Amino acid sequence: MYSISEVSKTLGVTTHTLRYYEKEKIIDPKRDENRIRSYSDEDVKWLRFVMKLKQTQMPIAQIREYARLFIEGEHTVGSRLKLLENHRKAIHDQIKTLKATEEMLDYKIGAYKEFIENR
Repeated sequence: MYSISEVSKTLGVTTHTLRYYEKEKIIDPKRDENRIRSYSDEDVKWLRFVMKLKQTQMPIAQIREYARLFIEGEHTVGSRLKLLENHRKAIHDQIKTLKATEEMLDYKIGAYKEFIENR
């Protein structure tokens, strides 16, 4: 079991972020008799997944919905699958946009370099 500060350091996030995820019902760490949070290996694994979803711009509302569905149980597998497939499509759209932007930047950079070389 891990304290909130240990998880914070392990994952490279603030304790505020971990408390926020708890407030948003994305994570529900155990608490001891003194109400001190205690995170399991599974909690840390789940938080790593949550962080990947956030890094790929999944809105917190969708992450919260995914967490809710997971807690509800196996009968929500179809809904969870659809949510993740929709997010994967959004990621693919982001990748296309980034590639197109990179191509435009490469063109502009090349044009500027050529201009500088021919002065």
